[in-house]
Amino acid sequence: MHHFEKLNFWKKSIELAKKIYLVSTEISSDEKFGLISQMKRASVSIPSNIAEGSGRNSNKEFSHFLAISLGSAFELQTQLILIKELEILKEEKALELINDTIEIQKMIYSFKNTLNK
Repeated sequence: MHHFEKLNFWKKSIELAKKIYLVSTEISSDEKFGLISQMKRASVSIPSNIAEGSGRNSNKEFSHFLAISLGSAFELQTQLILIKELEILKEEKALELINDTIEIQKMIYSFKNTLNK
């Protein structure tokens, strides 16, 4: 069993989810129930699946949940790109969130590869 609270990519994904929730207050109410709602769910899914997988009985099971977490991170990245392209969020802020997401993706991918060795 792994202690997810000690994993840097879990910590960073919690920070990213917080940023997504905070930035959602800057978005018009028209978008809150569409794209923003999906972004919130995807951002919460990242650390949630890391945590769930860390409590599993094997590295293989943990790796499976990391794959789900990674999928959620790519989903969030796509949504952030769309929100940037639609100019719903300032480009600078959107790019910051996209870069945070990419950093987490790389960290999860690297840890997953180490886990599978």
